[in-house]
Amino acid sequence: MSQKALIVGSGIAGIAASIRLAVQDYSVKVFEANPYPGGKLSEITLKGYRFDAGPSLFTLPEQVEELFRLAGKDPKDHFDYEKLEVACHYFWEDGKQVKAWADINRFAEEVETKLGEPAKNVREALRSSAFIYEHLAPLFMHRSLHQFGTWTNPQALKSYLKMGKLGIFSTMNQANERQFQNPKLVQLFNRYATYNGSDPYQTPATLNIIPHLEFNIGAYFPKKGMHDITMSLYRLAQDLGVEFHFNAKVEEILVEKGRAVGVEVDGKRHQADIIVNNMDMVNAYKSILRKQKQPKKLLEQPKSSSALIFYWGVKREFKELGLHNILFSEDYQTEFEHIFKKGSIYEDPTVYINITSTHKSDDAPKGCMNWFTMINVPNNQGQDWDSLIQEARKNIISKVNRVLKTDLESLIEVEEILEPRTIESKTSSANGALYGNSSNNRFAAFLRHANYSSDIKNLYFCGGSVHPGGGIPLSLLSAKIMMGFVGD
Repeated sequence: MSQKALIVGSGIAGIAASIRLAVQDYSVKVFEANPYPGGKLSEITLKGYRFDAGPSLFTLPEQVEELFRLAGKDPKDHFDYEKLEVACHYFWEDGKQVKAWADINRFAEEVETKLGEPAKNVREALRSSAFIYEHLAPLFMHRSLHQFGTWTNPQALKSYLKMGKLGIFSTMNQANERQFQNPKLVQLFNRYATYNGSDPYQTPATLNIIPHLEFNIGAYFPKKGMHDITMSLYRLAQDLGVEFHFNAKVEEILVEKGRAVGVEVDGKRHQADIIVNNMDMVNAYKSILRKQKQPKKLLEQPKSSSALIFYWGVKREFKELGLHNILFSEDYQTEFEHIFKKGSIYEDPTVYINITSTHKSDDAPKGCMNWFTMINVPNNQGQDWDSLIQEARKNIISKVNRVLKTDLESLIEVEEILEPRTIESKTSSANGALYGNSSNNRFAAFLRHANYSSDIKNLYFCGGSVHPGGGIPLSLLSAKIMMGFVGD
């Protein structure tokens, strides 16, 4: 008889964990509090408009494909995507615009033409990003940091000799100011700190690893939208016999004699040989693990930023906009001071607009666009969010009007809002933080929960709030790393 595994939460890491366990002949059940799978990676439909509700950037597609191959299936038969020719369109208030072409040489030449930044500086920055990835990804992305063997393997020993070149001893902004002459390009590369909810003026320059994923490897778009990542893997898990139970909120992880033995849902006990927690680590310890020893140091760590998102159906097409668009703040440092030090929203926020209808035309009515419009905001600390949201909405619309020379308010025909309070209530993310604990110090990677419990046998962890971190690729990798401990 196969062993039983129960998974708390059907975020993308929970689904990935269910697939990996099913392939290993476990009988798997997933309990999800929401009526749908995917956690943040879900979708919204509003009067003819479809929006990917959460993550909008797709990198490292091989992490998705690997799950199909593990199950003996050809990924192309179940999940299709395309490489982007332009990773992002960047706009500044003085009229400057830059397209981040996937072709590195073309991007470098664009930057030299538009911003006067020597093309060689861009090429050097991306070579440096590749160097960081080569030396740190095998340690921080593909292995547990909580095992002695990680630090004594040949790859680790090789990396120790390169410490000075890996950005550990300076901030991202300091490294980018040394690399580039034009403040606009410093700002563009500082933006990558937001990919894990960090502050480029505090986070270590090791995070300059991120541009490597987008430029040297590539940015992609699933042809059916980001939500298809969730749904294709959800269907794969079902094909492997995984049982999903929705509207089934786990009330407690049951522990007996130091061993996880099951979960309680609606007053009913479900027994299992192993338990996998895909719920946000902080809220899990506060709720379903409240009776167990608390990792206080990890729970007390500062949290990442959150997001304020307006899903707008816009009854006009803007030819100058692509899939990913950034309208930059005039004062980036002050914007981050508001987010991380003042717990507020700057009056001139950087605006990100994701428009999937540029690649998937049926996501909006003909002649219209589906704008996923987001700004980075602080996590929920009890602020007056109703007032902050109202003011931010005005400032966002004003900025769009200035940059795109339009009257946006008159073009918005549908609207839905997602903000830190609703992010927390819908996804159990502590304080509505998108990426769990923040990465605003050089030791942040070591201040994430391991993919297993050191106190409770047969209890494992996956998802964006534990090692190796947030975002789709790292969440998928968390399930892979976790499997290295199952059965130990």
